[in-house]
Amino acid sequence: MNDTSKKFSGPDLGQGVALSAIADGGMLLGHAHGEPVLLARRGAQFFAVGAFCTHYGGPLADGLMVGDTVRCPWHHACFSLHSGAALRAPALKPLACWQVEQRDGSVYVAEKRAQPTPQPLSIAPGMPASIVILGGGAAGNAAAEMLRREGYGGRITMLSADAAPPYDRPNLSKSYLAGTTPAEYNPLRSLKFYAEHGIDLRLDARVSAIDAAARRVTLEDGSSHAFDALLLATGAEPVRLDIPGSTLTHVHYLRTLADSDALLARAQTARRAVVLGASFIGLEVAASLRARNIAVDVVGPEACPMEKTLGTEVGNFIRRLHEAHGVRFHLGTAAVAIDQHGVTLRNGENLAADLVVVGIGVRPALALAQQAGLAIDRGVTVDAYLETSVPGIFAAGDIARWPDRLSGESIRVEHWVLAERQGQTAARNMLGQRERFDAVPFFWTEQYDFSLAYVGHATTWDSVEIDGRLEVDSRDCIISYRRAGQKLAVATIYRDQESLRAEVEFERMIGAKLPAR
Repeated sequence: MNDTSKKFSGPDLGQGVALSAIADGGMLLGHAHGEPVLLARRGAQFFAVGAFCTHYGGPLADGLMVGDTVRCPWHHACFSLHSGAALRAPALKPLACWQVEQRDGSVYVAEKRAQPTPQPLSIAPGMPASIVILGGGAAGNAAAEMLRREGYGGRITMLSADAAPPYDRPNLSKSYLAGTTPAEYNPLRSLKFYAEHGIDLRLDARVSAIDAAARRVTLEDGSSHAFDALLLATGAEPVRLDIPGSTLTHVHYLRTLADSDALLARAQTARRAVVLGASFIGLEVAASLRARNIAVDVVGPEACPMEKTLGTEVGNFIRRLHEAHGVRFHLGTAAVAIDQHGVTLRNGENLAADLVVVGIGVRPALALAQQAGLAIDRGVTVDAYLETSVPGIFAAGDIARWPDRLSGESIRVEHWVLAERQGQTAARNMLGQRERFDAVPFFWTEQYDFSLAYVGHATTWDSVEIDGRLEVDSRDCIISYRRAGQKLAVATIYRDQESLRAEVEFERMIGAKLPAR
């Protein structure tokens, strides 16, 4: 039964609205048959889909319609208006769809359409009979799911060194650590999902060697798996601190779900924390610990937090934001020792702490790629199709360095959404589709009630343009990063539509660089 007491926004689309109520290229939020519905128009065509993103529930009516797709304003997931299919990560699940009828100058949302029948699984000639995925993170999970969505019927084995099934890693330093998101929100899929889709997920499976010539991977327990195609998605590993006291039990890192749970357990009784590292992870952790009323000191070698990624103006704003929430910064220095009661800094200062969190960076996990003889250049070198120097072996996620046509550089990016999208592209290319990876990098950060979205990639820039206000009590702006006049990246604060438009602009710039056919 429908809950008739539930409140909905917008008109009852089941009762119909005038055709003129929606302009070409426009979207209207409403409801039909007891569910929120987004009605979109493209020319004479109308589409009705679920109104909220299946990733984090972003309101699609506030997003952007591009052709016959709609993009989420929060984290840039993309859905087909025809079928509701999740075309781009971070959304993995489709939207619901409804039939649409036009009569007497009005448009009506009719009955819900059945979910499309999955493609029949098969192994076409030339396809690999067996695919092994090394890594159970963003790229590995997205690749496994995409293989089945594409109708691949061969054997899929996903070997994950993690003890937990694939989970939402970005959430670990944000709302999960802050205590506002329950643990059941972390898994990307249930174990039942992998079983039902014929994905042989092996946890705590540590690979010791890859024999590229024999097409076989060997695990530390002596078992092995043959493959016809292989995806390396081994991710990155935290840089470990090597100072006196760095192995004490109250010193924590945050990379895995187990790390987060251990940190959460310690946070239950902690009163003072020192966060070593003023990066995204460090600052998100600081904000989450403050939400638990734990006093926080942040230590970093830089003069301005996040300056290398976001520039001085944004970095100074982020510092002021944290200071307004009681965080104390100690910049231009580093920890030299840790004991049971505190952290000693290089300048001689001692900070009291019963909890220490180390977030001084990560390194790509390249040992297996090096052992296999793959080409390495500060990451695993891949071509435009994410294939390594060894045919049939692909790489995606934090380890992959690929040719980026927007910047004209070979880049490696450590972002969750990008890793998922690379996994999806690698999956299709393992099936012979020869699809260039040209997705525009995207990431977001959340700290307190502040959120920033970033599209593009700028390692260096010679000008920063800020349109709007960037103050702790007034945050509404778009920041553009340019080099030699070319826009390379855009950061937005509470301008979700402009973030999506920047993504589309970058995509068009990449398209303009396509060679003539």
